[in-house]
Amino acid sequence: MSLQRRSSRNACVIRVYGSTACRKAARSKSAFLDRGKPSGYTAAVGSDGAVGTTTMRDRRHGEAIRYIDLFCGIGGFRLAAEQVFSKYKLPATCVFSSDIDPRAREAYKANFGDEPAGDITQIHEDEIPDHDILFAGFPCQPFSIIGNGKGFNDIRGTLFFDIARILAAKQPDGFILENVKQLIGHDKGKTLEKILRVLREELGYAVHYRTLNALDYGLPQKRERVIIVGFRGPAAFEFPPKQKSFAPLSKILERNVAEKYYASEYIRNKRRAKHTPSARPSIWHENKAGHISSYSFSCALRAGASYNYLLVNGERRLTPREMLRLQGFPDTFKIVGSESQARRQAGNAVPVNVVRAVFESFLPALLNGRRTRK
Repeated sequence: MSLQRRSSRNACVIRVYGSTACRKAARSKSAFLDRGKPSGYTAAVGSDGAVGTTTMRDRRHGEAIRYIDLFCGIGGFRLAAEQVFSKYKLPATCVFSSDIDPRAREAYKANFGDEPAGDITQIHEDEIPDHDILFAGFPCQPFSIIGNGKGFNDIRGTLFFDIARILAAKQPDGFILENVKQLIGHDKGKTLEKILRVLREELGYAVHYRTLNALDYGLPQKRERVIIVGFRGPAAFEFPPKQKSFAPLSKILERNVAEKYYASEYIRNKRRAKHTPSARPSIWHENKAGHISSYSFSCALRAGASYNYLLVNGERRLTPREMLRLQGFPDTFKIVGSESQARRQAGNAVPVNVVRAVFESFLPALLNGRRTRK
């Protein structure tokens, strides 16, 4: 079996070739889709040997699932999606990506082969290719300043409006959105209420949401995020169950770390006087008042965190590679730009393990739901 990846601007296609690979892929896909109910999806193999997706948009057998990646950052959503598509031998195409940060776009291009478009607010929805799935990790913004209008007038001027206008124009079969946990109580719950109302009543999606913690999906980082998923019609979707444990910090921390990451001996002694190191690797958190707590995991990475925020046994700050590992990025992921840029990008990224777990539950529900609506 050979796995080929073809890249072009805003396109990445994964296909599996060879008759043996196709038979294995069909069995793998069948088992994968059996996870979702109702059943009824039949895997198909195209004439070129690629595993087909017969349920999406009624296209011909063998065509790839198309998705877009909005507010993509360095590509956490895309990485998770590619891992799932590759695991189950599903052909998939990223047909569009976008981010306002030019440095993040450079990192995305270095790792995925195509450069995202820029500011989504400046891109008309007609310029965006048709797609089956929309991914977006959008910023949390106050909606109360807009007033008490209804529908799209109630969200105009926010970045969620750009998601909504694209959903309205392109009508993909499903979407996954990610936001900070504060979205739940933001503006006394009015922000989330308006988002859900637009998605359900204005756009007609069946919507599910939940706050998930990266700690529950294998990462030693307490990072809680609101995940919102939607389907264009009924779908038997359930959020993924929690895992029993997370990876130890020893698998995250690098060896032979450069001296520049270490605090001075004076600072280290001062910290040790306040807090006793544990026998195992731990992350120390020092607040503005100087109080130190230590854990076997990291608190949520933040793009603008000070050097004192994340400390390894009180001695040094985390390296960019360690920060990426805490977010679920493999060591093959290329770090692009300055160290401060890399730290910011890691802090802004979505936790890959969380998105991957959600997508593994989302995809069979989407495919089977589409099949039963024919």
